[in-house]
Amino acid sequence: MNSPLFSRRSALQTLGCGFGYLALAGLAAQEQARAMTTPVANPLAPKAPHFKPRAKRIIFLFMQGGVSQVDSWDYKPRLIEDDGKMLDFEDLRSLARTGKSPQMRAMKSLWNFSQQGQSGIWSSDLFPEMSKHLDDMCLVRSMHTDGIAHGPATLFLHTGTTTFVRPSMGSWVTYGLGTENANLPGFVTISPSLGNGGPRNYGNAFLPAIYQGTPIGRAGVPAKDATIRNLQPARSMDEAKKQFDLLRDLNAEQLAQKPGESELDAVINSYELAWRMQGTAPEVLDFKNESPETLALYGIDEDKTDNFGRQCLLARRLCEAGVRFVQVNYGDNTNNPAWDQHSNLKKHGDHAKAVDKPVAGLLADLKQRGLLEDTIVWWGSEFGRTPYAEKNGTGRDHNPAGFSLLLAGGGFKKGVAYGETNEFGHHAIVNKVHMHDLHATLLAALGLDHEKLTYRYAGRNFRLTDVYGNVVHDLFA
Repeated sequence: MNSPLFSRRSALQTLGCGFGYLALAGLAAQEQARAMTTPVANPLAPKAPHFKPRAKRIIFLFMQGGVSQVDSWDYKPRLIEDDGKMLDFEDLRSLARTGKSPQMRAMKSLWNFSQQGQSGIWSSDLFPEMSKHLDDMCLVRSMHTDGIAHGPATLFLHTGTTTFVRPSMGSWVTYGLGTENANLPGFVTISPSLGNGGPRNYGNAFLPAIYQGTPIGRAGVPAKDATIRNLQPARSMDEAKKQFDLLRDLNAEQLAQKPGESELDAVINSYELAWRMQGTAPEVLDFKNESPETLALYGIDEDKTDNFGRQCLLARRLCEAGVRFVQVNYGDNTNNPAWDQHSNLKKHGDHAKAVDKPVAGLLADLKQRGLLEDTIVWWGSEFGRTPYAEKNGTGRDHNPAGFSLLLAGGGFKKGVAYGETNEFGHHAIVNKVHMHDLHATLLAALGLDHEKLTYRYAGRNFRLTDVYGNVVHDLFA
């Protein structure tokens, strides 16, 4: 045992301990180390916001690939009038490639629009179930963003930058507020994609590792099979006790020699959280106590809606259990993700059928449980789509210049359509909202000042919105 060749690392590798037992060792090591070093605070402990919040948590429903705003939430009669005409549109891809923008064929929506509810907001029959909830939602029709390709635009949506490695929004929120439940992560992402940024979209970058998102499942894997790896212990308690005694001494010695070392603290914090999760997470992931009525509300056990319905129900259960930021991903692991219909716009209808009922069910469920008042539901994509046919075909190209998203709960206005695009739905022109503005506004709803939520790294202070962003106060009730 005293041999210098028997290092802490080799001990860990040789023992092959279960994840939870390593976590238990971390707990014990911290307790012993407190007698020798300064106290180790739980970095996920709840933190006071900068000012009184309107909401406590966020559910982000990410529609990967770019939902067409002119086929869903942004009614444009001019497209119907000019359908098929060759017109002068500013085609960003052509401008980037050739410096020219040729005439393009205007293309009307494949779906019919009508006014909904008491608010009379126009929406198409692409999302009939979600449209029933427009009186409870704030529809933003004037979004614009950076990045015309999926990779840069998706990174910008999640991290506020198109190219650099920066913390994701969920990591910033968890860093700023901590978690409501010490036995669960502060940030969870359900079925994330490996493409277009992959783990960077829920990564912590230079923030401490404890603030990174915890993935449950991944795109392409059925939601019913999604779980957290190594959640169940692999050893008996007698074996664990022997391993625990050794690891406790090794960890305590390491902490005493290197108090405050960030990497070591991160490992021990992760072990500690993993141990606590074993007593809480399995119950949260299990739907056995949900009523048949609730399962039906989300479309679970129905062919087209089962998968996304399970993801949305899990999001509700995670939020109810105290997770601060939950992202639900609808997409796949390709570089041409779900809603990316360049040549077959009718495919939008298949994707809409998969998400429409589950999202409506989530809104109804949160509302009836009293959770919608302090939970923000954010539905949207990295950008929208063009009002003209790409290459004069049967689909639409990417459009970062003007698109729509939905916000519900958390102090946002109800039954309101904010902002406008031009007569074709191509460019945001009235009450424009940039992605930096959206980030600042969502943080403000949680009681966080986007200019004060900073982290010092490499000699300067960083924040989610960099040096940009304005809170859109008109979106709040």
